[in-house]
Amino acid sequence: MTPESCNAFCAGLSATSHVVQWGGSDVWKVGGKVFAVAGWGKDDHFAVSFKVSELAFEVLSDHPDCRPAPYLASRGMKWIQYYRGDVMEDGELEDLIRQSHTIVAAGLPKKTRVSLGLT
Repeated sequence: MTPESCNAFCAGLSATSHVVQWGGSDVWKVGGKVFAVAGWGKDDHFAVSFKVSELAFEVLSDHPDCRPAPYLASRGMKWIQYYRGDVMEDGELEDLIRQSHTIVAAGLPKKTRVSLGLT
């Protein structure tokens, strides 16, 4: 996955918005809540962080292409960062980002979900 393909994928999800913040990262939101943060890692590889379930956090923490998301996971949040790209296929990463979108959207107030067409 490239930054361009990640941005195109996130833009195709329902009711999303995009801002560039936090040192030039592409930040994707649904209903004003962040579901993905993409940019470049310290080793000049593309990296994207996303919210996951507790079970997925445990599994993905041991995945060779992933790690607990810097800053977010250290504060007890269940966020994973994809940062290597040696094993994981783009389709699998897209599924994880889609699930993050779904998790975050489900946490929005019902009125907000209805107004965004997310019911």
